[in-house]
Order: sequence, then C-alpha cells, then structure tokens
Amino acid sequence: MYALKNKVQLIGNLGNAPEVKTLDGGKKMARFSIATNETYRNAKGEKITETQWHNMIAWGKVAEIAEKYLTKGKEVVVEGKLVNRNYTDKEGNKKYITEVQVNELLLLGEKAKA
Repeated sequence: MYALKNKVQLIGNLGNAPEVKTLDGGKKMARFSIATNETYRNAKGEKITETQWHNMIAWGKVAEIAEKYLTKGKEVVVEGKLVNRNYTDKEGNKKYITEVQVNELLLLGEKAKA
C-alpha cells in the first residue's frame, strides 16, 4: 500500500502540444496540460459536463515520448504523483502550483497506420 500514498491516474485530452526544454546535460523536460470531463445530470435532468484542467510535467524518457507523440487534442492516460511547488513572480508575488509528475504515459485513440 505504500506505493499508493501519492498516485494519480488520469485519462484526458491534451490542451496543446507539449512545451519541451532540453536542460544542461541533455535531460529533457516536457510540460503540458490535459482536460478531464465528467458528465452528470442535474436535478432538472439536464446533462452537465464539467471540465477540469491538470498541469503535467515529465522528465527524461517520458518527456522524449511526449515530445515525439503528443499533439493537441490527443487522448492520453497518465500516471504519476502530485507535486506542489511555489515561486515568486516578477512582481514579487508568491505563486503556488500543483502538477502531476508523469511516470507513465499511454496513448489512446487511433491505431498507428502501417
């Protein structure tokens, strides 16, 4: 059960192509966001869809896979852990960010064409 203490699994669609940077030493980092949708019926019986956006960060091999295969709108499964961090912006305001550090990435949708 120890492995389940900080584990996130999401299925969603990419909002944009990943933003990829190559850091000193050649290690890659990719940032992207995915949208998850939840549909339900309200008290009046109307169908409601709620969209949540999730910030992702991937490192190394996972970042390379993201760079090569992920495009806007692509449906993906991500698995990772929640990471909280903060920084101070140019105006001196402290900003807080929660993101998913991606350990595994699985592409869904259309089959590859031979």
